[in-house]
Amino acid sequence: MPYISFMKKRAFITGITGQDGSYLAELLLSKGYEVHGLVRRSSTFNRERIADIYKNLQSTKNIFLHYGDLSDSSNLARLIVKIDPNEIYNLGAQSHVGISFDMPEYTSDVDALGALRLLEAIKESHIKCRFYQASSSEMFGNSRQRIQNEETPFSPRSPYGVAKVFAYLITKNFREAYGLFACNGILFNHESPRRGENFVTKKISRGVAEIALGKKDKIYLGNLNAKRDWGYAPEYVEAMWLMLQQKKPDDYVIATGEAHSVREFAEEAFRCIGIKNWKKYIEIDKRYYRPTEVDSLTGDASKAKKILKWHPKTKFKDLVKIMVEADLNFLKK
Repeated sequence: MPYISFMKKRAFITGITGQDGSYLAELLLSKGYEVHGLVRRSSTFNRERIADIYKNLQSTKNIFLHYGDLSDSSNLARLIVKIDPNEIYNLGAQSHVGISFDMPEYTSDVDALGALRLLEAIKESHIKCRFYQASSSEMFGNSRQRIQNEETPFSPRSPYGVAKVFAYLITKNFREAYGLFACNGILFNHESPRRGENFVTKKISRGVAEIALGKKDKIYLGNLNAKRDWGYAPEYVEAMWLMLQQKKPDDYVIATGEAHSVREFAEEAFRCIGIKNWKKYIEIDKRYYRPTEVDSLTGDASKAKKILKWHPKTKFKDLVKIMVEADLNFLKK
């Protein structure tokens, strides 16, 4: 049975300016939350994904941004005491698998120890809040199981996957050792028009839009045979919220149950602009191959469907169309 509060809830989101963080912030604001977000200080003003929030006067009154970093434990502890949130969503991360091979130490510091720093801050401050950890299907790596669920053993194949396994296990440990309400959402790949441009789905959708408008001749990709379970990001952040509304904390796989290759994604994207002979626009670049590849990942979200009453709604072809059309509209402007 979900827990119910009649007071305005406060949520703290790390990674609020990312794809998932921006959609989650919008969802929580629509539910009447006061939303606090962690943003890193940089010389560029990276707020594009949450820009629409500031167009709504009521939403602007209920969102607050705080400078900080998941590598800074003392600042995180101060912020948590200051904000005193009812819910914490740890979405901040170095989230690109390929880049994690180039930056393994940084990836581990932010993705693995960042989760530990937040959990330790919650424990030491004694605040009563619920914690969500953004876990990943990359923890399964080259699993021997064709379809992965909450009981599937982990076998990560990248520094990113290894760091996420640590974060998953330390979240589970704090739940069992200290009684924290802490959940892991094992989310399989989820995309949207807000996806970062160094991710393969965005690289394809943006490249296809540029080709359609005569701005580009080729798209450079790596392994076309890699298969992933791709869902729609706005639906996946709803699952995050649902996990923290339950009576008991637990871990859940969030996925569509269907796997499609990078090749299929590219083919479908070109179909959206009426190009059948799409292969002549694709160039394979060995630089985009990873030292260890993950061949295929497919998730079984039966537990989430049963307990959270969550179901994926957007089909693969519709997802590709949403992304291509969004990039076409953006480039035309």
